[in-house]
Amino acid sequence: MDTKTHVRRVLLLNEEAKHISTVSRKPTGEFAVEVIGREPYAYEMKKTVEDKKCVFLDGISCRIYAVRPLVCRFYPFQLSKGRGQKYSFSATSECPGVGRGEILEKEFFENLFRQACRNLE
Repeated sequence: MDTKTHVRRVLLLNEEAKHISTVSRKPTGEFAVEVIGREPYAYEMKKTVEDKKCVFLDGISCRIYAVRPLVCRFYPFQLSKGRGQKYSFSATSECPGVGRGEILEKEFFENLFRQACRNLE
């Protein structure tokens, strides 16, 4: 049996961290740490000591849902840049809902991509 656990990292763009800071009224350093070499991301969300979950997760509810970062909005999908500057989405198999719901149309992913572009400006 495989005992490896995937470590989920919630990466934040600089603008996302600023926005979360404003809305939560907490300094960025209270909920995130700076990261280097993960461009365009500038921060990683901190986790609680006891259960290693996002500091804004309250049970199964996100306390910053309205301003959650792109990484959370995309879950269980991730956007990757491939060859020739083309982007593609893939899904993580760790999400129990993958393959159990409706088939998502091209427009769904185009909307996610537009959100990413707005946040990267």
